[in-house]
Amino acid sequence: MSGTYHRTGGHYIDGQWREPSGGSEVDVRDPASEAVIAELPTATSEEVAAAVEAANEAQTEWGRRPAKERGELVREVADVLLDHKDELAELIVEEQGKPRSVAEGEIEASADLAEYMAEWDRRIEGDILPGDVRDESIHLQRQPVGVVAGIIPWNYPIAVFVRKFAPALVAGNALVAKPSELTPVATLRLTELIDEHVDLPDGVFNLVFGAGEAGAQLVQSSDVDMISMTGNVETGKEIMRQAADNLTEVSLELGGKAPAIVWKDADVDEAVEDVLTARITNTGQVCTCAERVYVHSDVREEFERKYVEAAREVTIGDPKDDPDMGPQVSERELEKTAAAVDRAREQGAEVLLGGSAPDDGAFESGYWYEPTVVGGVDQEMDIMQREVFGPVTPIMEVDSLDEAIEYANDSRYGLSAYLFTDDYQVAMRAAEELEFGETYINRTLGESWHGHHIGWNQSGLGGEDGKYGFLKYTQLKTVYHNYA
Repeated sequence: MSGTYHRTGGHYIDGQWREPSGGSEVDVRDPASEAVIAELPTATSEEVAAAVEAANEAQTEWGRRPAKERGELVREVADVLLDHKDELAELIVEEQGKPRSVAEGEIEASADLAEYMAEWDRRIEGDILPGDVRDESIHLQRQPVGVVAGIIPWNYPIAVFVRKFAPALVAGNALVAKPSELTPVATLRLTELIDEHVDLPDGVFNLVFGAGEAGAQLVQSSDVDMISMTGNVETGKEIMRQAADNLTEVSLELGGKAPAIVWKDADVDEAVEDVLTARITNTGQVCTCAERVYVHSDVREEFERKYVEAAREVTIGDPKDDPDMGPQVSERELEKTAAAVDRAREQGAEVLLGGSAPDDGAFESGYWYEPTVVGGVDQEMDIMQREVFGPVTPIMEVDSLDEAIEYANDSRYGLSAYLFTDDYQVAMRAAEELEFGETYINRTLGESWHGHHIGWNQSGLGGEDGKYGFLKYTQLKTVYHNYA
């Protein structure tokens, strides 16, 4: 795609593309060139209300459909993703800056997720319990929550959209989704393709565009029954505060500050490769990225030297050419990354590699930052405590497992953690004591759809994926059957 993306209509409401009714427009920029590639409307309060109303009107009948029918339609969405993988990946590359192969992987993973969630169409199970009185049984039935508001982040615009869309619809809910104003184009195009190829009832799925104001309107609506949001901690806290007025259920997947512990018996070469992958994937813009590394003193020098050498070989360039790393998504995100490294310098850390934008003339436009390695850090430095959504790796030496676990847990976050060791006792103890929703042992990042992705502490609540991620889109009803 090149130039500005044009299409007819505004927001997708009740099965139709509706002309904007007076809201402002948002420019969507290619982060590699800063060129405007799309101009999309910002939803007014009336348009958000219309989307919620359409979802409410459609949900009752949709929830009464056999779950198998709902699952079949979601399987068709998986087919659409695969049939149009190249086109959708190209849009992700251009609006988000993700390298081409990573964007293609996002589409393939999204289709796989939709297929997996569709399998729950015959697994929505309740319970039958014996009654406390004669001639009575107690039925616990799982029913849809109702209308779900899905607030989508910019770092994985299709994958996180599908992560909410598929389970919500299979469970019998209707969805109103709002993509990030930074990366709405691929989601828009997918919606056009769903509208064209999948016979979803009008109103079951709605899409509105805009920034925080549109999201706040969804969150504050008394006609929304559940809010599923992926984003940063402060936004998640504000959503909880606003949802409290209506006691709306919330599911929040928030930020992370994942520690990686490299123990003295680890295969250093494999640990370097896995930690680096878990730091530079999507230019470090992944909530599960390895954000701080604790290395045993016996191997710290070797690990640090080899990590710097490996990071120096990372390719950075136009994401269409499929380098290891593309640009950051926006000028604001680039400034935050640069400020974090500058602050580390001020606090006494040493930048061992990178620490600035590339000085090549090819990077005069765009939001670029070099793979950066920081040494000489201590636990109290901001770079070890605050999330850095960019390709920056601070490395710290530790002398004992007690120290490593204590430092790893010394964080307000609790999403992901990593451990590299060949010692079974070390692995088991760390798995037990690390205070994180998911821990990767001797491997890089990447959760499985049938597992469970959940943050502890201030990294969120509710969880995604697997049995427990699906069931959060249902609610239990108890029915006492007395047949005396």
